[in-house]
Amino acid sequence: MAMNDSVNILNSAYLAVEYIDSFLPDNPLQQPFKNAWNYMLDNYTKFQIATWGSLIVHEVSYFLLCVPGFVFQFIPFMQKYKIQPDKPETWEKQWKCLKTLLFNHFFIQLPLICGTYYFTEYFNIPYEWEQMPRWYVLVAQCFGCAVIEDAWHYFLHRLLHHKRIYKYIHKVHHEFVSPFGMQAEYAHPLETLILGTGFFIGIVVFCNHVILLWAWVICRLMETIDVHSGYDVPLNPLHLVPFYAGARFHDFHHMNFIGNYASTFTWWDKIFGTDSQFIAYKEKEKKQQLIMKKKA
Repeated sequence: MAMNDSVNILNSAYLAVEYIDSFLPDNPLQQPFKNAWNYMLDNYTKFQIATWGSLIVHEVSYFLLCVPGFVFQFIPFMQKYKIQPDKPETWEKQWKCLKTLLFNHFFIQLPLICGTYYFTEYFNIPYEWEQMPRWYVLVAQCFGCAVIEDAWHYFLHRLLHHKRIYKYIHKVHHEFVSPFGMQAEYAHPLETLILGTGFFIGIVVFCNHVILLWAWVICRLMETIDVHSGYDVPLNPLHLVPFYAGARFHDFHHMNFIGNYASTFTWWDKIFGTDSQFIAYKEKEKKQQLIMKKKA
């Protein structure tokens, strides 16, 4: 009975969104995107699209999303938004981070990406434009992937902090007490595999078109680079996502090493009380700000 009610609610929500979408103006980018997509299908094999297309989407998205945070370090105005202003980025750290990133991307992640084509073939996942899901379905699927990945990340990330294994794997990622965007995927190769598994679970559950692979890659990179950016910029559109953790939440994890283990949302840390030190830290900050205002 409860299952039927849930299905009815989801169907009603889907119909409501579909009805609203029918009143929205046509997207002017849709036709150029359709033309580009069909050109890709006509000129490249599925293996090339799944493998090299996925690699290009990952690399271009990753480094483009890192650009704002990289530029912020040179803009004095943006320093008031830096969460740990006493720990600026250095060229030495950024170069070290880039070298490890390139190794992980091409020697750890690329071999995994090479399996994308076989995954789509095994599950008969379409590439055709006509079978591409509507934008709101894609958004819902990416949100579902984020919920699944967040649960996986919370428990496995917390496990990696266990004192018996922390120094062997996860300590690499914590070399940077004050993170910066490019450091989001700076990790031990084993951590890349362990925590990265959570990324693929949602794909297995929801994927009904190859476009979801790329949309989810972009969404996940957007989130992880944002929370590692080191800057809490106002009017960040990601803060509109319900229960979104954000840069301050994860920055505290790097600064404190304990607590705030989830990747995207706040609920797991809230349920298990692993955000208690972060809450106490925020309360202490508020009191200090009040004292400073009174002195001023």
